[in-house]
Amino acid sequence: MGMSGTSGQLNPEWDVDRMGEKSSSDGTVGKALDVLDQVAEFGRPVRFSELLDGSPYPKATLYRLVQTLTNQRMLHFDPERGTYAPGFRLVRLAHAAWEQSSLAPIARPHLDALSARLGETVHLAQLDHGQVLYVDKRNAADPIEMFSQAGKVGPAYCTGVGKAMMAFLDGAALDQVLDRQSWHRFTDTTLTNRAALRAELGESRKRGYAFDREEHEPGIICVAVPILSGSGRVLGGLSVTTATNRKSLDDLARLAPELQATAASIADEAQNWRFPDEPSHTKISAAE
Repeated sequence: MGMSGTSGQLNPEWDVDRMGEKSSSDGTVGKALDVLDQVAEFGRPVRFSELLDGSPYPKATLYRLVQTLTNQRMLHFDPERGTYAPGFRLVRLAHAAWEQSSLAPIARPHLDALSARLGETVHLAQLDHGQVLYVDKRNAADPIEMFSQAGKVGPAYCTGVGKAMMAFLDGAALDQVLDRQSWHRFTDTTLTNRAALRAELGESRKRGYAFDREEHEPGIICVAVPILSGSGRVLGGLSVTTATNRKSLDDLARLAPELQATAASIADEAQNWRFPDEPSHTKISAAE
């Protein structure tokens, strides 16, 4: 999912050559998943020629993959328009993944209540291969246009919810996440190196919440907290996002206790839920 929604090509600003990784290590299955990613990222039905323009695979290979995916109902082909779109089999699998591997079903009523009380945009996210996967979102009473949408993947190093989760990873897991960051400078306040981000993560961990100081999008700020299991595993992150012409960072900081209480409630309900991440990716270090 690390591709531009308008071109269907890999976004070099924050994705770390995921397509190259999969094609070199996962064979035909990896290539097929690359094609599904590419089709999905267009956000609309797409012609084969458009896929070919953004694909690293030869025409014959891409055609074979597309045909196999269509035969397996993972892609749907519209013969009248000559376009491909995600198939209904893929939709069923996506729904099962959302229900079984996402915090969203558990968190839904808590997000509804938090959004109603605060009147601002609320995000629920989880880490996915070192990036932020937005799994649910509630818009503000007066919505603000921004990058994030449920199902989108964004950078971890310059988003509040990404930093909130990263701050509570142990050393080895944090190193793996840092290895996957591109350090692209989105704005003048983006942190673009490990040293600066590590210092920021240390401060975030001490106070228990993180900020996005217009680091990903100009004029957009947020406060975010991790969702931690009783054993300290990072299950996800929760944030409140607004615009600089509506609130200040100090205003957002005053909302942190309410976010932490909501995160704790979500974590309590998830205690008996089998979270799919590997333990090494979710434990926090004993050393502060």
